[in-house]
Amino acid sequence: MAAIRHQINVATNPRAVWRALTTEEGITSWWVDKARVDARPGGRIVLTSEGEDGAPLEERGMFHEVRPTRKIEIAWDSNSPAATKGTRIEFQVARDGDETRVHVVHSGGSLDEDEALRKTLDDGWRQALQSLRQSLEGS
Repeated sequence: MAAIRHQINVATNPRAVWRALTTEEGITSWWVDKARVDARPGGRIVLTSEGEDGAPLEERGMFHEVRPTRKIEIAWDSNSPAATKGTRIEFQVARDGDETRVHVVHSGGSLDEDEALRKTLDDGWRQALQSLRQSLEGS
């Protein structure tokens, strides 16, 4: 199974990273324009950002696993209009010395057979994690 994997270290504590991954204020500070979040197993997540055509694009999913300050797994709806439809994202958060390591694995859906989609999402994660770092480090 094809998967996109990225890891980044952020000069902050795991609780700050956790808030950035699980709260509306946190997610909109680095990832999307609007967010509705119920970060508990079975809770829904709805992210809204500007699509390629300038119109709002909504991604809908569900939290499958939530281990506070350590791990989140989100399954995106398979009938979503977003490129993430039918995929899963797993965030792992861990202290790494004075920093916090964030590891992301994005898998499933069309990632196995759609190389262009895989590249688009890979580039998107690279940029998103840099935005996460900038948001939390204030640089």
